[in-house]
Amino acid sequence: MLRGDFATAWTISDRILRERIERGESCLHRPRHEQYVWRGDSLRSRRVLVRCHHGLGDTIQFVRLLAPLRRQARHTILWAPPALCGLLASVGGIDEIAPLHDGAPDCEYEADIELMELAHYFRLTPTTIPNRVPYIYESAEPRSLDPRKALHVGIAWQSGSWDPSRSIPSKLVARLGSVPDVRWYSLQYGAGDVPMPAHPMVDEDLLITANRMRSLDLVISVDTLTAHLAGALGLPVWTLLPQPCDWRWMSRGERSPWYPTMRLFRQPRPGDWGSVIDEVCRRLDRQCRSEFIPTRSSY
Repeated sequence: MLRGDFATAWTISDRILRERIERGESCLHRPRHEQYVWRGDSLRSRRVLVRCHHGLGDTIQFVRLLAPLRRQARHTILWAPPALCGLLASVGGIDEIAPLHDGAPDCEYEADIELMELAHYFRLTPTTIPNRVPYIYESAEPRSLDPRKALHVGIAWQSGSWDPSRSIPSKLVARLGSVPDVRWYSLQYGAGDVPMPAHPMVDEDLLITANRMRSLDLVISVDTLTAHLAGALGLPVWTLLPQPCDWRWMSRGERSPWYPTMRLFRQPRPGDWGSVIDEVCRRLDRQCRSEFIPTRSSY
């Protein structure tokens, strides 16, 4: 997957799935995000429950696959984290959405699958990923925060504590504050001191946060929920990646097949966030010095 060879990955996944079924292997003792659901059967013409057992960012990334699923299934039910139910209510291909909880689902279904397993079900490749954006919270283009007296940039610099390699030290993030003509907005959840002057923009209600983000010219984020939300909204977003990075970003390139408005900034060496921040500063400075009015297509 990291090399972009999804076809070989699905061949391996087919074998693993077949061996699990032959052994009668159970996964219920595992944490929910490690549990597998799909048994390789067709979902065509069935009432399908789609379980969201992974993180909020994962859910936002893969919910795009509900639309192609609905073209096969008779009915779809998305069992999603409560924090996302309002935001995802208008996503195409969802007949019902219900808040995820511990225990059994409170609905009738004929087949079920975990949301990220849909990539295997459809045997996605980098060229067949549905990447029309926005695919959540579609509405008219918002007005800018002001008549372009500055570039309005939102930033999230810390990821979850379970993977500290994705987070950037505050002293390095502070360098971005030296770029002139940028007005900063914090998109960071649960952080301590903000490393530079930045207006807070996040809300506990992700629908409110999404609406606020749509007024920005650019979002800069580490590999976390914020990057996926910006990409799904079709906003210009620069995603800052560690070395090595997660499989979904693959191992090279500045573009992502998942989000056409996203640019990837990669560490040249493990732990080298300084080089990443320097490159972001250069590109921001060049953008601010350009004579044309910034537009979403300029990123």
